[in-house]
Amino acid sequence: MVFPKNCFTLREEININFLSLYGEAAKTAVGFFWKSGWAFILGYVISAIIQSFVPKTRLTKYMGEANIKSVSLSTLFGAASSSCSFAALAAARSLVLKGAHFITAVAFMFASTNLVIELGILIFIFLGWQFIAAEIVGGLVLITISSILIKFTYPKKWLKEARKKVENDAPEEEEEFNWKERIKSKEGWRLVGKHFVGEWMMVWEEILIGFTIAGFVAILVPEELWARIFLINMTDTLPNWLISLENALVGPLVAAMTFIGSMGNIPLATVLYSNGIFFTGIMAFIYSDLMVPPLVAVNAKYYGKKTALYIAGIMYVSIVITALLLNWLFGMFDILPESTRQIAELTQFKIDYTFWMNIVFVAIAGVMIYLNRKYHQNKEKDKKTDDDEMKNNDNKSKLSIKRKIAYLFIIILVGGLISFIIT
Repeated sequence: MVFPKNCFTLREEININFLSLYGEAAKTAVGFFWKSGWAFILGYVISAIIQSFVPKTRLTKYMGEANIKSVSLSTLFGAASSSCSFAALAAARSLVLKGAHFITAVAFMFASTNLVIELGILIFIFLGWQFIAAEIVGGLVLITISSILIKFTYPKKWLKEARKKVENDAPEEEEEFNWKERIKSKEGWRLVGKHFVGEWMMVWEEILIGFTIAGFVAILVPEELWARIFLINMTDTLPNWLISLENALVGPLVAAMTFIGSMGNIPLATVLYSNGIFFTGIMAFIYSDLMVPPLVAVNAKYYGKKTALYIAGIMYVSIVITALLLNWLFGMFDILPESTRQIAELTQFKIDYTFWMNIVFVAIAGVMIYLNRKYHQNKEKDKKTDDDEMKNNDNKSKLSIKRKIAYLFIIILVGGLISFIIT
């Protein structure tokens, strides 16, 4: 059978277009990594220093009441903790086990995923100073609103059952220490390296998956789809307040559909921002990292399904109200950001400050890895530590679904970069 020549031409054009888009999407995803690499390292170094030298054990003794002091302490505790969403839930459960009130546990969750330093640096790079201000102010408003909502809707029976569900777990107690002595010791700084590597081990999969999805969404998803989802194509027919309300309501749902938590959702928020999504929609999306299905499932495992859904509902209502309040507040001061950033500008590879900062902080990361190695070498004589490490290694040897997805995404990125080079 003989095919016309134009059939082969059309097929070749389709293949070339696919490879071109595939390559551009992979390049954009890697560009997100490149732009923010130094910021991640800086943020996690600071986080590791805080976790190593700031004693927190005494703080948990004052979190058992649903008052301003307890909520303030849990907020401070959360801001000084890991930005990993899964770590935030585990730490919140630990607080509940130690007698913390559920209001303070939820405050901790919001603070550890919205008020941490590394997230602020990333938001500044990708979105600008207005969004940092919104993240800080909004984080505090979120905690306030959620505390009020829980106080007035407190399901005593559910939460009593939830507390019983976790009482059999043994909390990991942190040793009391003198931070002045620890900060002067080699062991203290080796502990910084341990915390730094531990942070990366917890979040690298989420970051990889989130950044890769953002790169491909930026190139492959048409602007018209976002316009329909967030009603951007109806700005001439609908009032702005109604579109803002819809954006605030839809933002958390879109975030939940991405299955991305923690730091991984910032590049995707940037994609939405570049497509003209309203400020309320962007902030609602960013705040919703604790509402993705895997994290709700973790809470269900900790506290039971009813309590997990109750917490998710409190979070959703708090996020929508906070996004709308921020929109009103920023509008009143005339500092609402306008979508002017282009993804192509953010993901360029060139010799600029990003290049030099990445070199410097890769070297710092190398120092942290060295300190981590020295920490574990010094602990080899401790049988308990060895046993713990063997258990951890056994757990790591079993590939989780998320780890398999992360490896798949690495293959996809490598393939995309090859496509970019050859097209």
